[in-house]
Parts: sequence; C-alpha cells; structure tokens
Amino acid sequence: MANTSELRQDLVSGDWVVIAPKRAQRPDQFKRKEKRKIAPIKGCLFEDPQKNGNGDPILVYPDLKKWKIQIIPNKYPVLAHRNIRPRINLKGIYNFENGEGFHDIVITRNHYKNFAHLDKKTALELFKIFQKREKMVAKNKYLKYFFIFHNWGQKAGASIFHPHYQILSLPIIPPDVARSLEGSARFYKSHKKCVHCEMEEFELESKKRLVYKNKDAIVFTPFASKEPFELRVFPRKHLPYFENTDEKTLKGIIDALQKSLLKLEKNLGDPDYIFFIHTAPLQNKKKYTHYHWHIEIQPKIRFFGGFEVGTGIDITMVKPEQAAKILRG
Repeated sequence: MANTSELRQDLVSGDWVVIAPKRAQRPDQFKRKEKRKIAPIKGCLFEDPQKNGNGDPILVYPDLKKWKIQIIPNKYPVLAHRNIRPRINLKGIYNFENGEGFHDIVITRNHYKNFAHLDKKTALELFKIFQKREKMVAKNKYLKYFFIFHNWGQKAGASIFHPHYQILSLPIIPPDVARSLEGSARFYKSHKKCVHCEMEEFELESKKRLVYKNKDAIVFTPFASKEPFELRVFPRKHLPYFENTDEKTLKGIIDALQKSLLKLEKNLGDPDYIFFIHTAPLQNKKKYTHYHWHIEIQPKIRFFGGFEVGTGIDITMVKPEQAAKILRG
C-alpha cells in the first residue's frame, strides 16, 4: 500500500530510517508558505569584507580590486587558526585534541544570487577555489579532513543573508564521514565494487527516485532518506577525491547541483537548506580509492522529536519516490 510505513536501511552507513507517509497530511504541506526576507545590502558585513576588518583574503578570484570570490578566515571560528600539529592529550579516562585547524568563509560577490542562480563561470570558479584551498591545507599532514558546506536561510543556520560557504579543515575525520568511509570499504571488500557506483546504476535503471542526470552527474532521492526531499548528487565517474576532479566533471556536477536547488526552490517554495561535500580524507590517499565523493542536499523543513533524538532513527514523512516525482515536476 502506498501509505504503509516502512523501515529502510541505508546501504552504506547501515543506519535505519522510518518512512511514514501517513504522518504527513499531504506532501505539499512541506512547501514554504512565507516569502523569503531579503536582507538589504546596506550594512551587510560581506559586501566589503576588507572594510569590515578582515584583511587580505587567503584566496581571491580574479583579484582583490574586482573580486567575485574570496576566502577569508572566519572571525568566530570553530577551530583556532593554527597550522601546527594537534596534540593528543588525556584527561583521566578521556582523550581530547586541541581544537586547531582552519575555519574559512568563502564569499561570492553578488548579494542576491545564491549558488542556484550563479552564472556557470562563477560557479565553476567557486568549485575550483574550493579545490585550490583543499590542496593548500593538505600540505599539513596533521590535518585529516576538509569539509565544505553551505547554509542557505536561517532555518539552516545562516546568520547572514549574503551567500557564503564555509570550510573546516579538521585534525579528525568526522563521525558521519567515518561511517560512510567504513560502509564503502565494507561493501568493496565483499563485492569488489564501489557501493555508490552500484547505487547509481540501480537508480538509473529504476528511475523511481531519479531527479536529474547529465553525462557527468546524477541526482536522486536516497532510498533511505533521512529528510523529506533529501537529494544526493554524484559524479557518474568513480572519483574518490573532490580536489582531483577534472573540469569537465565539475561542470556536470555544478549543472546537476544548480538544477536540483532550482527544483527545490520551484516545487517547495524556496526552502532553507544545507548542502555539503563528502570526499575522501586528506591523508593516506591509497587507503580510500574505494570511496566516491558526492554532495548531499538537505532541505530544512521539519524538526526532530523525541523518537529521533532518543533512538537515532529518523522519520521521513514523504516517500523518496514521491519526493522525486514532485521535484521532477
């Protein structure tokens, strides 16, 4: 039956989710009702980063006078901006490391254009500057992971309207990434195949959860979606490392990402969302050839309740198949 609840298991992480369509009155209840508030340019801290005390950027495109993209250190960083070796310490029975690494802000010039609306050249240069920064921090052998993410809207955690992105260069591998890496390695050990390549092939054949494709990228709603209308964007070529991705493939990924965000905007009333990149770690390159880098998009249109928090099992109230159908239009 179409509205019957299901327990579905993620093929990579092994996590279980509950697909419970009966808990939703109708799929369009998730459509944003209020119009997005556009913050004025006047007083925007990112309109002129240097005037607001940020100093010269770490990287800039094309130059500081006519900049379209720049990377600056976050004034309120999660990690201390230190390019030194983290030290493992012990406090009684507990291990900890000093919170050292880098926390960058990446700003695009146009106050009104988020990633979905960037022109193709600027979007490509943005991804190329991500790659350049990753290669810079990878030279520090004590940094283990490079995490890129974008918060769009207050419900997604964006405190400033002006489109911007964040990068954390970490001395640890984040737990969610570690589970993804371990699941990918486990599948490869058993089947001698990339689990994400297998998922791509299955979704292309099934078409039930397919949202968009081009020659270089594919977008689908995950079989075990943790969020309503969650999306995954994969390069169709097996590539473990985002920073080593060729320009042709980047263009395909950017096209797929922009098309996906525009579909969310059109069909869900411009929801707030987060997108982030999962790529293989910075060090031990030969260890992670089984991995397949990708982008995850999570619209922020619901809140966690006691069941989710207490069990770690997410409840999704729109079937991924129905979500894909709605987003395809």
